[in-house]
Amino acid sequence: MNNRLEQIKLMVGVLLLAVSVSVASAQTIQLNVAQMSRDQVTTAPTGPVVTTTGDDSHVVASPNDADLGEQQILKRTEGYQPFVASVGVPFYWTSNVALTNSGEQSDFIVSPVAAIAYQPRLPVQNLYAYASVREQLFYYDRLTDFDFGSFDVAVGLTYTFPQLKNLVLHAGYDYNRLTKKNSFDSFFNNHMLTLNAELPFRINRAQQLSIGTDAYISLTADPEPPRRQDFDWYVVYSVQLTRALFLGVSGRILLHEYVQGDRVDVGEMVSVNATYSITDNFSASALFSFAANQSNHSVFNYEVGNGGGALSFSIRF
Repeated sequence: MNNRLEQIKLMVGVLLLAVSVSVASAQTIQLNVAQMSRDQVTTAPTGPVVTTTGDDSHVVASPNDADLGEQQILKRTEGYQPFVASVGVPFYWTSNVALTNSGEQSDFIVSPVAAIAYQPRLPVQNLYAYASVREQLFYYDRLTDFDFGSFDVAVGLTYTFPQLKNLVLHAGYDYNRLTKKNSFDSFFNNHMLTLNAELPFRINRAQQLSIGTDAYISLTADPEPPRRQDFDWYVVYSVQLTRALFLGVSGRILLHEYVQGDRVDVGEMVSVNATYSITDNFSASALFSFAANQSNHSVFNYEVGNGGGALSFSIRF
């Protein structure tokens, strides 16, 4: 009798462990999809970093945290406007919905996004504070069980060093909440310290090359898996081909260190974004990206390609 009871307990324990691993794996997939969507949609920063170099006032553009508008390397001709509000509808085909290394399934995704940010100047020259709220939803055409939302609240400080080739340093806090389909009920909450350093090289008035690095340090998460520490290194080339047409090409290497267990992933991502400004506020984009992931647990290896477009509206005030 006792042996039978022990066997039942063991079977229940194995089943609960399998369910826990499956849930954590699903959360990791959606975490990766949300991150890749931010990286591929555009190569502009969440807000402007305005520097004065003596001969010219311009916006130092960045490929990082691209949520609120397309990048434009243009001379600033109006007063500083600290608020940015935007809505957009990215839509794209993806080759590997579940981010698996076998039995890949493709699908079409529509991922509407809305965001608002406030970036006031502070009394210290070249120092800006910022606060932003962002919500993005992911709707799959066929595999609707993967539908989810990603909600972010971020605050921080950004400082530019004009004497150091406009080196940009950023430190902040980001709360990310992954939510169930058409609901604000969460299945993963993450509190992160965000750090960034970026060095832009302005080739001429229309072209720029940027290199940088990010760190996303998870302070606490609920549930604990798939909590991880994220680091990446990137390079971006951007060019304003005409007054209305912008092109950005980026490459990124990523490192994910998971808090539970010994899992470590290394990933690569390349993306191309062409944006055409229909008006000062409306734009249309073509988006292409390819990403690969290599893990010390080979079951988590995968490759994925995405291609599509986006329609966006943004306004400064």
